Amino acid sequence: MSETAFFDEMHSGGGVRAPYDRYAAWLHSTPVETLKQRHDQANSLFRTVGITFNVYGEDGGVERLIPFDIVPRIISAEEWDIVERGVIQRVDALNAFLHDVYNDQEILRSGRIPPELVLTNDAFRPEMLGLRLPRSVYAHVAGIDIVRIDAKTFYVLEDNARTPSGVSYMLENRQAMMRLFPDLFAAYPVAPVSHYPELLLDTLRAVAPKEVEDPTVVLLTPGQYNSAYFEHAFLAQEMGIELVEGQDLFVDDGDVFMRTTRGPKRVHVIYRRIDDDFLDPLTFRRDSTLGVAGLMAACRLGRVTVCNAVGGGIADDKAIYAYMPEIIRFYLGQEPILKNVPTYTLRRKKDLDYTLAHLPELVVKEVHGSGGYGMLVGPAASKAEIEAFRAKIVAAPDGFIAQPTLALSTCPTFVEDGIAPRHVDLRPFVLSGQKTTVVPGGLTRVAMRQGSLVVNSSQGGGTKDTWVLEKPHARPRR
Repeated sequence: MSETAFFDEMHSGGGVRAPYDRYAAWLHSTPVETLKQRHDQANSLFRTVGITFNVYGEDGGVERLIPFDIVPRIISAEEWDIVERGVIQRVDALNAFLHDVYNDQEILRSGRIPPELVLTNDAFRPEMLGLRLPRSVYAHVAGIDIVRIDAKTFYVLEDNARTPSGVSYMLENRQAMMRLFPDLFAAYPVAPVSHYPELLLDTLRAVAPKEVEDPTVVLLTPGQYNSAYFEHAFLAQEMGIELVEGQDLFVDDGDVFMRTTRGPKRVHVIYRRIDDDFLDPLTFRRDSTLGVAGLMAACRLGRVTVCNAVGGGIADDKAIYAYMPEIIRFYLGQEPILKNVPTYTLRRKKDLDYTLAHLPELVVKEVHGSGGYGMLVGPAASKAEIEAFRAKIVAAPDGFIAQPTLALSTCPTFVEDGIAPRHVDLRPFVLSGQKTTVVPGGLTRVAMRQGSLVVNSSQGGGTKDTWVLEKPHARPRR
């Protein structure tokens, strides 16, 4: 399929779409040499700040800059209204689902979801059964990956309810663009994102144990060798809280304490960026040196809140994804605002047979996969790759889902040859505490290689600044 067959977010029907009208005029009048200079300045800025990520499996973990594109993605206020309402609805339903499956399990008894899909899921944590969390929130920070195929149709591609990353790039992308293109921000009513750390801290404080009036919040990181360590340090600094590792915390008589130069200090909320398995060696992996011994016992006593909650991984499991429309209807009594991508669940024989017969046309994903790994993009795969993946599916069909290859929208992107269309998705970051909120925008990820549909940074993807245009009466703020 040629690039011209995809919906172009800047050009449509032979003209420029309304959100891009002024920007398109500026872009077309700006020499390529100027854009190249700004591109180089952006790379220099990111190197200075130290925004890198680790690529695992390559030479023991290679640090790289994520490619940054200086051409923004622009979304109108009306388009954003659909996205905002849709992701809030979805995360509210996800939290209701998680609260239910760890308590009353009404949706399982109703038969709306096969119980074995949850209860035998690797991400299901029996240790959370019967534990009622503050405000019944499990996914305090969620990243909902969205794609669009035309001017009006948005699909949710994936739910990320464990430890979603990328928000630091959203914030740093905006800072870089404001430094490089102040004239454009003066001319365009771009909605702000800089208040995200403030909203995140408010969200974390709102789910502290009930008796605590002034909670101490910390961010728990696996350490500097983690691929998202830059983000951990960045967010801790922006929120004004301590960045800690497992060795900095300990549990005593059911309470969690942080070691400080002034002696132990009680901790009430932990924004953890460590996977469940490594969080508490007394409960999960005994060989983990990253977590805090006794942390789960403190959680069960209600002495500390861990964000995101343990066991939330079942909500972003790709096998559960197929049931999200029904989950929204069951808990909220509403029709989904954002569509699911049509999904074949390969545990069903009919879906399995269809998938095996149409592998060259489909995208097949491991139900526990992430980061663009463990997937087959049929139209871009060789016959040998398809046959190798077929063998994996036949051996363990329950471990896969399949979806049609979506005609992802494209945005103009600055590449070596100038401006060219590249495929994009969008990850808005949804916060759930006292209420559910989302900053206007998110992380736009872009497939930098021509024709590629894989936007993940680990697979060569880059990022863009996302401009949501404010309504005319909105107060300007950055």
